[in-house]
Amino acid sequence: MSGDPCFLTIAEASRQIRAGTLSPVTLAEAFLERIAGLDGRLNSFIRVLGDDALAEARTAAAEIAAGNWRGPLHGIPLGIKDIYNTAGIATTGHSALYRDHVPAEDATTIRLLREAGAVILGKTATWEFAIGGVSFDLPWPPARNPWDTALDPAGSSSGSGAAVAAGLCMGAMGTDTGGSIRSPAAWNGIAGLKPSYGLVSRRGVLPLSFTLDHAGPMCWTSEDCALMMQVLARHDPMDPGSADPGPIDFTSGLGSGIRGLRIGVVRHFFEADAPADTVVTDAMESALGIFAGQGAIIRDVSLAPLETYYDLCALIMGPEAYAIHEQGLTRTPELYGSIARRRIAAGAFVSGADYVNALRLRARLVAQAAAMMQEVDLLVMPTRHTPPEPLGEFDTIMGARFYTRPFNVLGLPALSVCSGFTGNGLPLSMQIVGRPFEDALVLKLGDAFEKATAFRDVRPALGESVAA
Repeated sequence: MSGDPCFLTIAEASRQIRAGTLSPVTLAEAFLERIAGLDGRLNSFIRVLGDDALAEARTAAAEIAAGNWRGPLHGIPLGIKDIYNTAGIATTGHSALYRDHVPAEDATTIRLLREAGAVILGKTATWEFAIGGVSFDLPWPPARNPWDTALDPAGSSSGSGAAVAAGLCMGAMGTDTGGSIRSPAAWNGIAGLKPSYGLVSRRGVLPLSFTLDHAGPMCWTSEDCALMMQVLARHDPMDPGSADPGPIDFTSGLGSGIRGLRIGVVRHFFEADAPADTVVTDAMESALGIFAGQGAIIRDVSLAPLETYYDLCALIMGPEAYAIHEQGLTRTPELYGSIARRRIAAGAFVSGADYVNALRLRARLVAQAAAMMQEVDLLVMPTRHTPPEPLGEFDTIMGARFYTRPFNVLGLPALSVCSGFTGNGLPLSMQIVGRPFEDALVLKLGDAFEKATAFRDVRPALGESVAA
């Protein structure tokens, strides 16, 4: 794989592009060829923009040759979850309802990526409107896991996670309302960051929950996520939820060591509230040993019970999603897939009193977590309670509770990184959480872990099934 440009990281490819040893055109051609050869088995893209991507790559090559290098994303091929508006290109939400929806302008984040010189390879598969689960009654099939195509890539940013892991793009955009960046990052064995609430604009992204939605990057490494965040983190006055914490340097601290960092382990989440598989907890303990060996200070900490966050997330997301989709559900319910239709419609039955009380409880939990996080710099725990499961068998609404939703409720930055592999080669995951707008520190710990292990050297073989 070392000779294949599709398996370079963004950081590696960027250095080669700037040095003139790798052409953006050669890179785009390699990815488009790989997509054509492999994505029929993964369904990670629902729309490939081959001609547009090659034109963007040629423009990037000419600009760089003329000495006009725009930065580390210049000439880098990316995938875009198909709920981000793209000017003149259909943005469907993976739904028949929006099959012919062609936005007039880019989402703010897409505009920023284009200004940075990124090459857009295409639009990636998603759960319908980021809530519809693994559905087979939509115009496009669900994405599959490249480690084993019989397995679930998780969602809702399913295509973005699968495409990055399979080497079909160098990075991708995802969204996260209850874990939809971090869960696919976990089950596809990549890095995925849900930034601090408000740090990345959501303008031009099809909404699901105004209170809980986040937009962010999905890449092979934490370092690559940091490079994308360097472009994406901009105050947007057109997004009512956008924050302006001032400039953040997401890359300067990478590689500077973690000695003295105080790491809190939210052990009750994965040992008592919703016990994880032994293989997951074993990988977690191994990761803690690596952190301790690098000089970090490890201690157990407590948050509210996982179930409290899980139920609170549902009480907030449900009525907000219904408010967004009420017109579509009442006028043309047949254009929704059955899973999305049921899940969104359930929000109609949450009372106004329950919704308001949920928001009040959320404020108390935010204050409680802020007080606890004065005692530690970062939190860690697994991302998912199991390795990848068979496609369509895991119900994220009624199934076991996993560990991502608390940080949508709290709005804290949360990163999923690969923490190892099962005996039969399936990825495991760890979640790293920080204080508001300390996303750079979260990425620093993820980067330190990845560089202390060999897990980033292993890619899916896209061969025979490895599931037990």
